[in-house]
Amino acid sequence: MGVFDSIKEMVTQKPVGLKKPDFYKADSDSKKQLERLQQLYATAPDRVKPQIERDMKLLAYGIAGEDNVAFELNNSYLPIIVLHDLRLEHEGLSVQIDYLIITTKFCLVVECKNLFGNLEVNSRGEFIRELEFNGRRKKEGIYSPITQNVRHMEMIKKIGSANQKNFVSRTTFEKYFEKSYQSVIVLANPKTVINVKNATKAIKDQIIRSDQLIAHIKNRIRESKDLAWSEKEMYQIADFFMSLHKENTVDYAKKYFQEDNAEQAEETPQVELAVEEVPLYQELKRYRYETSKVEGVKPYHIYSNAQLDALVAGMPRSLDELRKISGFGEVKCAKYGTAIIALVQRYRAG
Repeated sequence: MGVFDSIKEMVTQKPVGLKKPDFYKADSDSKKQLERLQQLYATAPDRVKPQIERDMKLLAYGIAGEDNVAFELNNSYLPIIVLHDLRLEHEGLSVQIDYLIITTKFCLVVECKNLFGNLEVNSRGEFIRELEFNGRRKKEGIYSPITQNVRHMEMIKKIGSANQKNFVSRTTFEKYFEKSYQSVIVLANPKTVINVKNATKAIKDQIIRSDQLIAHIKNRIRESKDLAWSEKEMYQIADFFMSLHKENTVDYAKKYFQEDNAEQAEETPQVELAVEEVPLYQELKRYRYETSKVEGVKPYHIYSNAQLDALVAGMPRSLDELRKISGFGEVKCAKYGTAIIALVQRYRAG
């Protein structure tokens, strides 16, 4: 069954007879950001060097986690196609997928986490991280990577459905979507201890370590009763997603510079652990939550997590700058723009 019937095969260089993993897209935005930060650090003023250095360490840590996954895939000898660091946009929203693995039976959406500290997942599916600071232990909630991957899957489903030729093919795609697309959370830090004894089976089944990834893929392929995709169909899927991939064009240099130094850098890290610890992030998240309660909608309807990250990184000074961030059109700017700019200005002043 062709997954995207409306997509024509593109002329690309493909191996004859897929015998081992083909890293169809191997580069990553994170590595480009790290290289740019290293250049930026050399000429940055002393006042911002500590922050840049900290972000470089966190970024390198995240890259190391994704490299662990790449190592496992490279040594699997499975006939799979791998797309690394895939960024998709649809209807004003965007998602960044660490790995999309196209197997002979399904596509696996991988969210890679190289987290500090130990993790616990409770019966409500909440992720709680325990860290040690100066001999004292501290617990804090973190954004659920499972929820994050749900957003990724919803985006893929909407894009796939929108690209079907007609009602019949769209209905067929949506009917078989859950079989054709699966997700998993991969913990790349071997030192992390995770406690899932109180989690539901559905959640437990979605969390594995990087050294369990290949066995997980093999088991899922073996359990599938569906017909295998041909190599041609696999590459058609890969080409489809490659045609959708969007480079990250947000100017993250404003995270470090408030004046004319912004043109010295194109990007700074989009690292989850670093962004969540920024005071502005917490204020914008609180504003989003309170506003969603007033309006009776889900928080992501106000602005998505990707847009929240972009706000912190871009720190818009005006509505014109806010409009340059993906997803902030005239309607959102009119409703929330003044409050967002005020929060950003307060952060700058602090």
